[in-house]
Amino acid sequence: MDIVAIVVTVCALAQPDQCEEQHLDFVWNGSLQQCVMTAQPYIARWIGEHPKWSVKSYHCEYPHTRDHTDARSTARPA
Repeated sequence: MDIVAIVVTVCALAQPDQCEEQHLDFVWNGSLQQCVMTAQPYIARWIGEHPKWSVKSYHCEYPHTRDHTDARSTARPA
């Protein structure tokens, strides 16, 4: 089993142009595609706990994969 993150882009209902990413991490034993297919109940729970926000998009990824990409893209050649 691995840790996977559902990355949800949410926007404030009062200010639709105010958006941010939320990361919902959990233990998962499947592919990222399967994660996307089963993510809706987790997202619905988050929205239930944060009713002033609206979901615009979501995807699944392994945590810290962007960190590694960002580190490589900012590395300077020797």
